[in-house]
Amino acid sequence: MEFINKHIVIVGPAHPLRGGLSTYNERLAKELSQKNKVTLLTFSLQYPSFLFPGQSQFSTDPQPQDLTIDVALNSINPLNWIKVGLKYKKLKPDVIIFRWWMPFFGPCFGTFARIVKQNKHTQIIAITDNIYPHEKRIIDKPFSKYFLPILDGAVAMSQKVQQDLIQYPGVKNIPSLYHPHPLYDNFGQACSKQEACKHLNFDPELTYLLFFGFIRHYKGLDILLEAAAKIHDMKEVRILVAGEFYEDRSAYDQIIQEHHLEDKVIMHTEFIPNNEVKYYFSVCDVVIQPYRSATQSGVSQIAYHFNKPMIVTDVGGLTELVPHGETGLIGQPNPDCMVHQIREIFKPGVLQRMSENMKTFKEKFSWPSMVKSLESATK
Repeated sequence: MEFINKHIVIVGPAHPLRGGLSTYNERLAKELSQKNKVTLLTFSLQYPSFLFPGQSQFSTDPQPQDLTIDVALNSINPLNWIKVGLKYKKLKPDVIIFRWWMPFFGPCFGTFARIVKQNKHTQIIAITDNIYPHEKRIIDKPFSKYFLPILDGAVAMSQKVQQDLIQYPGVKNIPSLYHPHPLYDNFGQACSKQEACKHLNFDPELTYLLFFGFIRHYKGLDILLEAAAKIHDMKEVRILVAGEFYEDRSAYDQIIQEHHLEDKVIMHTEFIPNNEVKYYFSVCDVVIQPYRSATQSGVSQIAYHFNKPMIVTDVGGLTELVPHGETGLIGQPNPDCMVHQIREIFKPGVLQRMSENMKTFKEKFSWPSMVKSLESATK
């Protein structure tokens, strides 16, 4: 289906909710709005507070003025799912695009979608970030099996996720295709390192290795901290951690104290609002993702936008985006391998060459290309 003069609904986080999913959905809505009527259907309650690991689910930024956002879905109230489903059944949008990133939302999304599809008009597709969640729970399989079979099509943001969808037990014959995560180009343009250092109160003579995003065990910050303890001879290098803890931070603080890394590691562990992101990526020399597991990563696409070479681990779909030796280095998720790659990437000329390569390589990560994939996922 060609997306021209269609009514398209995107279901998932959006303002007033904050985070990478909201940023993505709002950027996609802007792209689709160029030729279509677009509604962002987001949550009046996304998670119960006791299930949310961060400090706040809500943004302090003003609502985007150029987007239509319906704050209506309550993820845990079945009566709400029916009410909102009946509303959109009557509205008869041409396409509903769900963001699927964890099974917790299966009952809400599945009930809503089933009601809407009774109008015999609306097509239901999904952008799948994950099929198997990073932290497994007993509810995962039944909740996923309730939602996934209702789909008319899906776009997976990594080849690994596409394979997981194709092979998922009890889910058959869902047309799917792969499209990498588009560039996060909505954080503004890069500024000079000097300007970023002034804004963040950093020393411009130092070299910064950036770990960005919320902090959970699977993202391997502890691996990076253990690696930092082995590069004391690289006196100019600092590890910059920019993102909110989604778990107890005490284990990480203990590593810093045991290895006397207080001067080696800079911890900015509050939520980083969108208007601050450019300063962290402009100040850094390398972006590092020492993940234990992954499907794909929006952090990689921010790094591409700012032309920052990466060190990533050989897990999930991370390596699909970072060709080894061209736009970054790939290693195993252990401290010794991270140390080796850190030393390699800071050899003379490596960063400049990789940064230049990124300018060409990232051309395939466009939002219009993502829209074409979504069109192909519909009938």
